[in-house]
Amino acid sequence: MTVLKAEDMHCEKCVERIHKALTEADITHEINLAERTVSIDGCEHCVKTAIETLDDLGFEAVVVE
Repeated sequence: MTVLKAEDMHCEKCVERIHKALTEADITHEINLAERTVSIDGCEHCVKTAIETLDDLGFEAVVVE
C-alpha cells in the first residue's frame, strides 16, 4: 500500500470529493482525515493516477510511504 499525504484535505467534504473521484477511477483506497493521508492499494500506475486525480481536485499529494 502506498500512502499519500494530502495536507490540503481538512474536512469531511474533502474526504467525500476524494473518495468519489478515486472510486470513479476504480482505485482501491483508504482515506484518513485525521492524518490527512490517502492510502492506495495498487500498482505504480494506480498511484500515479491517484496523484493526478487529487491534483485535479486541488489537493497536492506527496508519497510518504
